Amino acid sequence: MSASPRLGSGAVALRPLGEADRPFLLELVGLPGVAEWWGSPDPPEREWEGLVNGGAAWAIEVGGELAGWLGYHEELEPDYKQVALDITLAPRFHDRGHGRAALRLAARWLISERGHHRLTIDPDAANARAIRTYESVGFRPVGILRRGNRNAAGEWTDGLLMDLLAEELREEDDPSAE
Repeated sequence: MSASPRLGSGAVALRPLGEADRPFLLELVGLPGVAEWWGSPDPPEREWEGLVNGGAAWAIEVGGELAGWLGYHEELEPDYKQVALDITLAPRFHDRGHGRAALRLAARWLISERGHHRLTIDPDAANARAIRTYESVGFRPVGILRRGNRNAAGEWTDGLLMDLLAEELREEDDPSAE
């Protein structure tokens, strides 16, 4: 189902998605702490298709337990080669460094194995937890995507476009970003 390889470091691992992940991940995107940032709900089959993302996605495991999802979209045109990321974790895994670890694993692979020089991510501008996490990995704010996201209530909200150049990837946590 996936072209993404298995990657691991410490307790956090990224592995290809499987059909067995479907119930957990479909429930995850509707949980408080996730749903308000995820966007308008889709019917389950369409949501699952979006999560599978043509194989450009991973299940995030923490200590062997399914904890979340990380997807990416690659621009492969040589003059514009870059990648956009998206991530979500179950609320019980928030604030423990697992999102940072998963992003670092993905970023290292996308840079070293796939040849990307620039990564982007675009959280809701009000999602302070996500923004702190992304900054701790090395992402920097680039600009506001005015009314760029539709939330679960159907309201348009601002997104924060952030990017990371390959040489800016932080391998260790930056305490000033917390």
